Amino acid sequence: MTVTALDPRTALVVIDLQAGVVAAPAQPYATAEVVTRTAELADAFRARDLPVVLVRVSFTDDGADAVPGRTEASRPAGARPAGWDVVVGELAGHPGDISVTKRNWGAFHGTDLDVQLRRRGVTQIVLTGVATSIGVESTARAAHEHGYHVTLATDAMTDLDPEAHRNSVERIFPRLGERGTTAEILELLAKTHP
Repeated sequence: MTVTALDPRTALVVIDLQAGVVAAPAQPYATAEVVTRTAELADAFRARDLPVVLVRVSFTDDGADAVPGRTEASRPAGARPAGWDVVVGELAGHPGDISVTKRNWGAFHGTDLDVQLRRRGVTQIVLTGVATSIGVESTARAAHEHGYHVTLATDAMTDLDPEAHRNSVERIFPRLGERGTTAEILELLAKTHP
């Protein structure tokens, strides 16, 4: 579970660290821990002039732009509280960051994320966020399919279900990229991008 390499053009991609998402109870890490670790990574990436991408999920109040289709799981009904889709203050407010708004679980489909990364010569992404088994895993799968090297900061992500988190980290992520802790990624970043 050690990250071996970071490409010269690696981007940090942060999934759904926004007011309405971080307010939900999560495991195995509290969302506050995930935000703190992600902010550490973001500061380190910014200090090295590497891209930071803040992805948020948002829909119109009537949900007309939400993903259609039948599911067994119920979807939230009615309007969401004001500001639910605002990126948390610990990460917001940096003019050089890239903002992406998604309407799906993953950050690639229906957005300009791939174009934004390729225009900057990015060949690798480091992923953080909530929820591990939903937005993070969907984005990791798509990044892998798009040919990016994928690194997963496993202590800078969490889930509504600890078993779902464990399944993603232990069974799915090793097939999509490399896993590491925030500290391991920061250490490698310092060595490869002094």
